[in-house]
Amino acid sequence: MNYLVIVTGSAYGKQNSRTALFFSRALIDCGHKLDSIFFYFSGVLNANKMVSPAEDEFNLVNSWQDFHSQFNIKLNICISAAARRGVISDEQALRFGIQIGNLAKGFTLTGLGELSESIRKCDRVVQF
Repeated sequence: MNYLVIVTGSAYGKQNSRTALFFSRALIDCGHKLDSIFFYFSGVLNANKMVSPAEDEFNLVNSWQDFHSQFNIKLNICISAAARRGVISDEQALRFGIQIGNLAKGFTLTGLGELSESIRKCDRVVQF
């Protein structure tokens, strides 16, 4: 079965994102195909490389990056929602007159068209 996971919960403060990560790992472990993960609304905060939890806390941003590296699953970020929440790429930062962006490596800024295409290709869509 082919899945799409949508994450709308921020990296910290709620359990949505961490649960989505563990669910995504379980899908792959069970032999399912995971088309991509789409971060929307406050979920885009999972792509902020400036997040720095205490050393004894779970680092969710790094865990998403490790997941991407290990399984080559696309981590798509809604570009509009990200800009509204201050998550921008280095290229956008230059346009806004900011020295550097804060989009974490492994995440890709995309639009709702990418989400629509992923939904079309999938058997199941699960939102966290």
